[in-house]
Amino acid sequence: MLNTFTVWDDTIVALATPPGTGAIGVIRLSGEQSIAIAHVLFKGKDLLHQASHTLHVGMLKTDGEELDEVVIALYRAPRSYTGENIVEISCHGSPFIQQQIIEACIQKGARLAKPGEFTQRAFLNGKMDLTQAEAVADVIAAHSLAAKQTALNQLRGGFSTDLNKLREELIHFAALIELELDFSDEDVEFADRGRLEELVDAIDKKTHELITSFKLGNAIKNGISVAIIGKPNVGKSTLLNALLNEERAIVSDIAGTTRDTIEETLNINGVLFRLIDTAGIREHSTDVIEKKGIERSKANAVKADIILHLVDLMDNEEENAFEWLREFQNKVVTVYNKFDPWRKRMEAQGKIPVPIPISIDAKTGYGVEELRQLLYRKAIGGTVHSEATIVTNARHHAALQKVQESLAAVKSGMKSNLTGDLLTIDIRHALHYLGEITGQVEIDRDILGTIFGKFCIGK
Repeated sequence: MLNTFTVWDDTIVALATPPGTGAIGVIRLSGEQSIAIAHVLFKGKDLLHQASHTLHVGMLKTDGEELDEVVIALYRAPRSYTGENIVEISCHGSPFIQQQIIEACIQKGARLAKPGEFTQRAFLNGKMDLTQAEAVADVIAAHSLAAKQTALNQLRGGFSTDLNKLREELIHFAALIELELDFSDEDVEFADRGRLEELVDAIDKKTHELITSFKLGNAIKNGISVAIIGKPNVGKSTLLNALLNEERAIVSDIAGTTRDTIEETLNINGVLFRLIDTAGIREHSTDVIEKKGIERSKANAVKADIILHLVDLMDNEEENAFEWLREFQNKVVTVYNKFDPWRKRMEAQGKIPVPIPISIDAKTGYGVEELRQLLYRKAIGGTVHSEATIVTNARHHAALQKVQESLAAVKSGMKSNLTGDLLTIDIRHALHYLGEITGQVEIDRDILGTIFGKFCIGK
């Protein structure tokens, strides 16, 4: 764990709850002087001699002026979130009162915290590794059950545990190979090359699984964008309303009612989907505004994770305006709408309706729930297991790819009967990239700044 190169001698303060008016607000201090600063402002008890993990009710005052009646929570180092002395002040939720208290803390020696600085201190003081620190931000930003469960698993150290197992085994063999080098004159072999090959294969397989999980992790973390496209009056807005179970889009029998995109979110089995209702697409249009709407519809479809191509079963005309979709077939789901009137027409003609795959009737709701579940399977590919390790972070994904490249070099070296010293170089590369993910090797300060700069100030 990286916990040696930074020791703070200052104390930071920030609002830990969202800005704005509410019932209460929480102001957090962290640093050696946290309790001393709170003691100077707090009237009623000697906070300097109170035990850790205790609550105290009283009035805050500065220069004879009452600030607010508050509840103060004390956490003494190292038994705190950051590993330092921490004070959390619960005050009334007036932004004016909160700002007064923060300014009073600054006057008594604290400074305003930078974004993510509390969690950065927790990481650098060894209270959590880097993957857990990043998971804190993911838990805060979670917008669905799946995103929350995945982030909590990482926060509990699930990802770190998997990576540490890989590192420990590689470190063991790297040590044995280096021991051989010390006894090179005696022709002694401590590391079983066959066992090393098995180990590298096993680590490579696990690394591949983690890399592959990134697609799912990215979908869980950021949501799935779904563009609904089709000809004018095919029922796109009706489908949007049916999927949402509410009248969000204006529905009309007049073709071209939707001139611009409408975006709404839908939660399916704990995963967030961003539905985009687009303007109808047809081959020829003289309307300038409609043309712009068609261009936007195509652009949204190209950017989307899934394209729902809605087709009207009552319309027998060829859809030449959608030839461009061939390029994106891997993410296109063709959905046939207006099944109920089509079936009635077929029966009136004395024909037996042949089952059509992915057919719905957006007006009556027929097939809509099945379509929701199809969207989920298309995006996720199965059930999200909350205890499974799923990579959600692009930095982790890039590092794992470097690990796999290093392992490939180790495999190649073993096949070529490279000497132990050369094999060790590639093993150490793999160890470096694994350690870079969790922060077990020294991380560049610019990288840390980027990671923790994404946090809110009070975290």
